[in-house]
Amino acid sequence: MIRSARRRASSGRRPLVLVLPALCALAFLVVPLLGLLLRAPWRTLPDRLLTAEVGQALRLSLLCASLATVLCLVFGIPLAWLLARGEVPGRGLIRALVTVPLVLPPVVGGVALLLVLGRRGLVGRYLYEWFGVALPFTTAGVVVAEAFVAMPFLVISVEGALRAADPRFEEAAATLGASRWLTFRRVTLPSVLPGVIAGGVLCWARALGEFGATITFAGNFPGRTTTMPLAVYLALETDPDDAIVLSLVLLAVSVAVLVALRERWIQGAI
Repeated sequence: MIRSARRRASSGRRPLVLVLPALCALAFLVVPLLGLLLRAPWRTLPDRLLTAEVGQALRLSLLCASLATVLCLVFGIPLAWLLARGEVPGRGLIRALVTVPLVLPPVVGGVALLLVLGRRGLVGRYLYEWFGVALPFTTAGVVVAEAFVAMPFLVISVEGALRAADPRFEEAAATLGASRWLTFRRVTLPSVLPGVIAGGVLCWARALGEFGATITFAGNFPGRTTTMPLAVYLALETDPDDAIVLSLVLLAVSVAVLVALRERWIQGAI
């Protein structure tokens, strides 16, 4: 009883020197979003969402983000398994390289993609000469740019789930004669499925909001590479209300992602 009373007393004291900066930080983060909601053209919102330009950017964004997420799942899950379970030299360095896109300015990522996958790039020249494939300034280029910046979110989430999973089930499957591939498909992957889903959702949301790498590597061509973030940038110069509408869509997606993953984060913190 004494301990609980002391704990309640200590938790009830809120020093003013901490409360005021905390409230300022909260206002700094929330007020701009409230301003976006207050300035939104709610009366014309349905009509603006149905315009050709907005609808085109929305459809292209959803398509490219979904394809980028599929690409990240196909390549990111094996990479996460390699980092979590594989005995490879230089694993720490590999993990650091995987997380570089998280801190790298997206524009720099777009430049790097151009230097490697452009028509005169290290790899792009052979893709163009041998197969006639040119990725820059195409819809496929948007998918590649979004996958580049979004894959670390998936890899980190799946790697964390793999490290937390109990390896005894995999060992039991191996003693029963299951191959490594069968064990991965039937035991490992189902056990880390929540981490895969969480990483996939984060990956999709990050791809949907990508701007810098996309405009640098894929350009800004309406109907082909103009995703919603790029459309917001263009609309600010011509029709700010359209920019607000597109921003609201991206904001709604972000809030939905946070709400969907809230329980997972809370469980991980307990």
